[in-house]
Amino acid sequence: MKIFNTFSRNIQELSPQNPPVVTFYACGPTVYDHTHLGHLRTFTNNDLLKRALTMLGYKIHHVMNITDVGHLTGDTDEGEDKLEKGALKAGKTVWEVADYYTKQFIFSLKELNIIESDELPKATDHIQDMITLIKKLEEKGFTYKTEEAIYFDISKFTDYGKLSGQKIEDKIQKSRDEVHIDSNKKHPADFALWFFTVGRFKDHVMRWDFGSAQGFPGWHIECSAMSMKYLGETIDIHAGGIDHIPVHHENEIAQSEAATGKPFVSIWFHSAFLNIEGQKMSKSLGNFYRIEDLQEKGVSPQALRYLYLQTHYRQPMNFTFEAAGAATSAFNNLKEMVLALKKQTQRTVLSTDKLGQLDEYRTQFLSALQNDLQIPQALAVMWSMLKSNIPSEDKYDLALEFDQVLGLGLATFEEETIPEEIVELAKKRLEARNEKEFEKSDELKKEILEKGYSIEDTSDSFIIKKK
Repeated sequence: MKIFNTFSRNIQELSPQNPPVVTFYACGPTVYDHTHLGHLRTFTNNDLLKRALTMLGYKIHHVMNITDVGHLTGDTDEGEDKLEKGALKAGKTVWEVADYYTKQFIFSLKELNIIESDELPKATDHIQDMITLIKKLEEKGFTYKTEEAIYFDISKFTDYGKLSGQKIEDKIQKSRDEVHIDSNKKHPADFALWFFTVGRFKDHVMRWDFGSAQGFPGWHIECSAMSMKYLGETIDIHAGGIDHIPVHHENEIAQSEAATGKPFVSIWFHSAFLNIEGQKMSKSLGNFYRIEDLQEKGVSPQALRYLYLQTHYRQPMNFTFEAAGAATSAFNNLKEMVLALKKQTQRTVLSTDKLGQLDEYRTQFLSALQNDLQIPQALAVMWSMLKSNIPSEDKYDLALEFDQVLGLGLATFEEETIPEEIVELAKKRLEARNEKEFEKSDELKKEILEKGYSIEDTSDSFIIKKK
């Protein structure tokens, strides 16, 4: 398996430390608000990588975290805690807000047929692990303390900036242009490992003992502590969105490698942004969509997943409702084709030629996966196979095999049962047509459409479909 590594800036061979096991850590959500389409694209890409690796014979140990404390509105220690802000806005406790949005996140993953991670640790359940890691960094001389926080001193970590390629001088200069509360930071780009509940955070609800003082963890320390706890000091693959590269993931590397003296991650797997109708997603623009919003607009989770499959994970994606409509049509066509294959029984002893075709399609599919997870190519291979002259049952079997990666749920497709009420309306309409009572026929068709079904005329009957 070859994957693009953000760190090396090259497509490189995956070489797990303990094959066939692959340790895989993915940055999860900060549960202060709804999981939206941009998040879900990243999580779907992670799922596709996990499924592809499984098909190729690897055993995946997958951990995804839940950030329920410590993530400020500014990624570089500015602003207020996102959970506290969300709680104030909702008129609920921070614990209630975290629980509510965690459930919405899990619901969204299930709707998209994303396989659950092996562990889903919450930051608030791993405070002691973070404190232990911070103390280790203190002992090694990588930190300093102000009245407000314990900071990681990036000048002490000589490789700081190696993931993003940004030099430490440029990083510090850029940070000077941003708003910083703590004037006692040595360098504007130093990042907080732990905040004390004083000053701007004196009313912070979530707080834990750290020595003789109380406080709460910074955002970055969470992922290092939890990934090390479950996966060890070096991870084979670390996934996230490209927005995490310059700050969050850069800081994870610094604190992890400073603590252990070992490489933190072998391959960094990053998904590109998703825009909505050519614009960045924003509540102020009214284009902040959840999976529930799309369902209300007639776009199923399966159709959304199909839409995600059409763009390579490293390419920016532009979501439009026109594209979602086209994906819905394509998915419905796929569903009809698979259902038709499921009903047909043409199992025969395959000729050498047909066996060769099956092997070729399987080879093409696997080759697309192995070449930096080229899912759009893999999807095209499946369509080519379905339109080939291979016997129906063999097409069906191979489609289900491919779907182990694509995750569209082809094996769950069932013929829809049309309610008797709709069938009776259709029969009355057919009778009206035969009697040339066209006005009555049109009224009955309108009633069928209003009830959520379409009807197509054949020479002597009809075909009903759920819209």
